[in-house]
Amino acid sequence: MNHTDTFEIFLTAAPGLEPALLAEAKEAGFVAAKSVPGGVTVQGDWREVWRANLCLRGAARVLARIGEFRAFHLAQLDKRSRKFPWGDILRKDVSLKVEVTTNKKSKIYHAGAAAQRVETALVESFGASLSKDAALTLKLRIDDNMCQFSVDTSGEGLHKRGHKSAVGKAPMRENLAALFLRDCGFDGGEPVVDPMCGSGTFVIEAAEIALGLVPGRSRAFAFEQLASFDAEAYARLKADLTPADVDIATLHFYGSDRNAGAVEMASANAERAGVAGCTTFSHQAVSDLMPPKGPPGLVIVNPPYGARIGNKKLLFALYGALGKTLMERFSGWRVGIVTSETGLAKATGLPLLPLSAPVAHGGLKIRLFKTKPLP
Repeated sequence: MNHTDTFEIFLTAAPGLEPALLAEAKEAGFVAAKSVPGGVTVQGDWREVWRANLCLRGAARVLARIGEFRAFHLAQLDKRSRKFPWGDILRKDVSLKVEVTTNKKSKIYHAGAAAQRVETALVESFGASLSKDAALTLKLRIDDNMCQFSVDTSGEGLHKRGHKSAVGKAPMRENLAALFLRDCGFDGGEPVVDPMCGSGTFVIEAAEIALGLVPGRSRAFAFEQLASFDAEAYARLKADLTPADVDIATLHFYGSDRNAGAVEMASANAERAGVAGCTTFSHQAVSDLMPPKGPPGLVIVNPPYGARIGNKKLLFALYGALGKTLMERFSGWRVGIVTSETGLAKATGLPLLPLSAPVAHGGLKIRLFKTKPLP
């Protein structure tokens, strides 16, 4: 596999958000983008792998499909793994770990035994260094006797942007927040208000989108440890993706929370992200919320659901207060509410649009409840 060869790249997403990630990938110019269960596939070379990690706000991880072959038993998997051109992709001096998934449709259905065979082949035929704690992961998926190898080129999940050191309880992941913002029609050209901002994720993501900042600018990636990595070419790509100064003097993004510690945390996170100049965080209750001066925009909020935080029975009053405040004061604003409880969303009394697809998140099924501009 040469540096300029094209191959399949799999962009993972939380189930239920594949259409939003597909729209983002197409908008970003990725070739042959197609929605599949659990994510989006595109075609590209290693530069596109780097670009996907750097630029895509909604992807959870970027997997490079590096090759495949059929194997009907463990001895065949061993033999063909030994002939695989590992040196085109992997480095002997970089430790890696192997993860295998398989199913009953394949003759090889014991994932542990398959992983052991691949690990042995890597060590004996290539001289690989293995470690259970390695940052680099080689993934093998065996389905209908087809063995497909992928490298997780991200390392840490892409929701870890690299500039948020402080998070609250049950935080909204950045990649989910970005896709929910997109699903609400946000493109960077309107104000955003989050009245239960926690660590500031929605507000910071909205400000970064408006400023054109690439989400991966502050972090490292696993692909930097691959044989295919070209540090000079990557530096040029990062330079090309650095936005010119954007004048958003007329745009501002607002977060508030009744927890003073959350407000301090969000402000510090915005400072590290480089968006403090266009974000404001305040300490106040939902019932005290007032719309900022200027045109209407989007109110988006991730309230407690009662699953991990809060007593569900007591939350009906909180959702009711939120809906009352928005209906009375936020005429012309659209609303997005993320919750796992349809009953709580309806307790707002807001004119909710038809339900969106459920999204798998931390063992829960959450939904984005949306409105048109409020009357």
